[in-house]
Amino acid sequence: MRVIQLLLPLLFASTAIHGQKCAPNDLMLYNGNILTGRGLLTSQPERVTALVINNGLIVHAGSDSSARALCDARASIDLHGAFVMPGFNDAHTHIAYAGQQHLTVDLDNVPSLAAMQEKIKAYAATLPENAWITGGGWDHTKWATAKLPTRQDLDAVTGNHPAYLQRTDGHIAVVNSAALTAAGITGKTVAPKGSQIDLDASGQPTGIIREDAARALIEKVIPKPDAAMRRKALELSINDALAHGVTSLQDFSDWDDFLVMEQMEREGKLPIRISEWLTFNDPIDVLKDHRAHHDLNDPLLHTGMLKGFMDGSLGSRTAAMLAPYSDDPSNSGIPRYDQDKLNAMAIERADVGFQIGFHAIGDKANTMALDAFTAVNQAEDRRHSLEIASCYAAHPEAHHIADGCGTLPRLPFSQARRFRIEHAQVLISADFDRFRHLGIVASMQPSHLLTDMAWAPARLGPERVKYAYAWKSFLNHGVTLAFGTDYPVESISPFRGLYSAVTRMNEAGTQTFEPQEKLTINEAIYAYTQASAFAEFEEKKKGPLAPGYLADFTVLDRDITTATPQELLHTKVLRTVVGGVTQFTVGK
Repeated sequence: MRVIQLLLPLLFASTAIHGQKCAPNDLMLYNGNILTGRGLLTSQPERVTALVINNGLIVHAGSDSSARALCDARASIDLHGAFVMPGFNDAHTHIAYAGQQHLTVDLDNVPSLAAMQEKIKAYAATLPENAWITGGGWDHTKWATAKLPTRQDLDAVTGNHPAYLQRTDGHIAVVNSAALTAAGITGKTVAPKGSQIDLDASGQPTGIIREDAARALIEKVIPKPDAAMRRKALELSINDALAHGVTSLQDFSDWDDFLVMEQMEREGKLPIRISEWLTFNDPIDVLKDHRAHHDLNDPLLHTGMLKGFMDGSLGSRTAAMLAPYSDDPSNSGIPRYDQDKLNAMAIERADVGFQIGFHAIGDKANTMALDAFTAVNQAEDRRHSLEIASCYAAHPEAHHIADGCGTLPRLPFSQARRFRIEHAQVLISADFDRFRHLGIVASMQPSHLLTDMAWAPARLGPERVKYAYAWKSFLNHGVTLAFGTDYPVESISPFRGLYSAVTRMNEAGTQTFEPQEKLTINEAIYAYTQASAFAEFEEKKKGPLAPGYLADFTVLDRDITTATPQELLHTKVLRTVVGGVTQFTVGK
C-alpha cells in the first residue's frame, strides 16, 4: 500500500511512446497488471500489460512491446504496475432514490431508535412550517431492541411536519400521525390487495405501512421532487458509483428521473452507462411509448427490462413464503399477484417484445415468477405450433420447414428472452432446475447476506436456510448468475459483494452462513462484469477488455484476485474509465 501511495502522483502522468500506426486521438495504457476478463473462468485467465483505446473502444490488449509496435499514442498512461480490471456492471440499483435519501433524512445505519429520532428532529428544524419530512434507510434489525418504530416515536420529534420514512429495503415505511391524517388513513382504512396497514391493539394505525399499494396512499399526497432536485440526487449517486469502480448501472428509478438522465446526456454530462427499467404494471401503450422515446441502441442510456414485484423483503417479513416464517408462525408474507393475472400480464408484455424481470425474495414468490415465465414459454410454443400447422394447411405439398413452410424454428426461449429474477433469495430445491430449463438469469446481490445473516436463519429455519442466497447452487445448475448491490439498500461498493461471495462471513469475520455456497473470486468477478452484461443483452459490447469492446475499466490499489478477504473490503479505486474517458480519479 505504501508503494501505491508514493506512486499516486506519477500514476496518471502522460508519457511519450514510440510507434506509428495509432490514430492521433488514441490512448495507451502500459506497464500494468491488467486482468482482461477473457478466460476468467478457466485456470489461466488472460493478463496483459497494455491497452490501446480509440473512440471509446479497445483496439489492442497485449504486451507493452506489442502496443508500442502498434502505435505512437498522443496520450499515454504509465500504470506503474497497478491492477486494472473490467469496470463493474451493477445489475440492480435505484440511483434516484439513493441520491434523494442523501438530500433528505438519511437514516442509513442509524444504530438505534433514539439516534433515528435525533436525526429526524435536527432535519425538521431546517424545514419551513408544515413541510414534509421524507427520507429513509433505517433498519430496525440492526437495533438492540429490533422493534419497528411507530407513529408515536415520530410524533415526538416531528412537530407539525408530516413524515414518511422508508425502511432500507423500500418495502415498508413508518409515518407519523400528521401523514396519516393528510392521506385520510384511519383504523378503518382497508389496505389494497398485496399490501398492509399495521394496526395496534386498539385498532388504530401503528404507523407501519407495508408494500407499494398501501404506501401509495401516502405517497400521492407528498409533493414530488422537482427536476433540479432529481438531477442533484442523480449526480450524487452516479459519482458514488464511479468512485467505486462501477461503469454500468441497470437501474429502476421513476420515468421523470429518466428524463433528467436524458437531459444530462444531451448536455454531455452523463458519465456512466445506464439501462433504465420500466414498470411492469404500467399499461402496454405507456410501456411502448416509453420504449420508443429513446434509442434502444444508445450505448450510454436506454430503457431495458420491465420490473415487477412478486413480494416484499425478508427483513420486513413481507417476502412471500410457502410456509410461515419460523420466527413469526402467523405470517407467510405478502404475495402481490394472483397467479392467473400475473401469467396473463407476462404473456401480454412478452408478446410485444419486452424482457421481464421479477423481484422475488421468498420461495413462494420465486415459484410464482417461474410459473409466469413457464406460461409465457408455453404460449409461445402454442403460437409457433399454430403458425406451422396453418402453413401446412395452406401448402400441403410442404413436408417440413426446410421446404419453405411456416416460420423458422423460434430461438430457444432462454436465448431470446433472458427473463430475470431479481434477488432469488430463497428457493425450494426443485426450482434451481426450473431456472436452468427456462434460462432465467439469477440477478442477485451478495452484499445483502452481510446484513441478513444476523437474522435470516431465525426467519427461515434450518431447512429453508439451505436454499437461501445460494450462489454456488445456481452455478452448479448451469444458471447465469449476475451480481449487483440493490443500492441504496446496500452500499454501491462491489468490494463488499465480492467479500461476501467468497467468504459468506459477516464483515467482522465472526459468523458464517452456509459456506458450501461460496464462490471463487473469479466467479464473483465474472458475475459482476460479463454475466451482468449478458443479463442486459450487452455481452458483445461490454465485459472483457478485448478488441472491439467498450473501454470501460477501473484501476485499483491492489490485485483483488490475490487479496485476502479483509483486503478486499478495503480496496480503493484509483481511476474509473468509461468509454476511454476518465470519469473518476483518486483525490478528485
